[in-house]
Amino acid sequence: MKHATSRELYDYWNRLRCGQPAPHRSDIEPSDIRRILADTFILEAGDRETYVIRLAGTRVCALYGREIKSTNFLDLWAADDRQAIATLAAAVSSDAAAAVLSVEGHTARRRTLACELLLLPLRHGKSGYDRVLGSLAPTEQPYWIGSEPLTGQSVTSLRLIWPDERPHFMQRASDRRQPGDGPVVLPIDSRRRRGHLFVLDGGKD
Repeated sequence: MKHATSRELYDYWNRLRCGQPAPHRSDIEPSDIRRILADTFILEAGDRETYVIRLAGTRVCALYGREIKSTNFLDLWAADDRQAIATLAAAVSSDAAAAVLSVEGHTARRRTLACELLLLPLRHGKSGYDRVLGSLAPTEQPYWIGSEPLTGQSVTSLRLIWPDERPHFMQRASDRRQPGDGPVVLPIDSRRRRGHLFVLDGGKD
């Protein structure tokens, strides 16, 4: 993780989960992350095409020049990336993976803004990870932020971190891990991209 906001939020989330795949939504105390609260958001996972933004910090909304609460997170993305983001969000909400993405935002005047996006699973209901804690922070601060809203964004690179174990569709018998092993990091950069898809080694059709 390159951005200090991403590192601080991940460290906080990691402490709260206490060895579990993810902490509970009620464990999140806004005052604990007040320095980065304006860069954070929470999603509610519905079906594969619906990740409603339930809360969004002021600096996140300022990037888009509008209130994004109650909108679908997938609607923020370029059409070519929408299905890739849906697949990524499913890994977070179904398998408790953490995701770090490099994002390029675009304005109507064709200005670009590099950002880092972090997605972390949360438990809310009786089972599963139906909330996602996230942050979005620019890696630079050009003078036009706040006056020219982002009208679209695309993924330039991403990686997934499995805090406990790989999901079943990626697991081989030789990959079974022991308690205390560190997280598995899967680097996926633009060289692994094929159109709107990201290539993963192994797995099933």
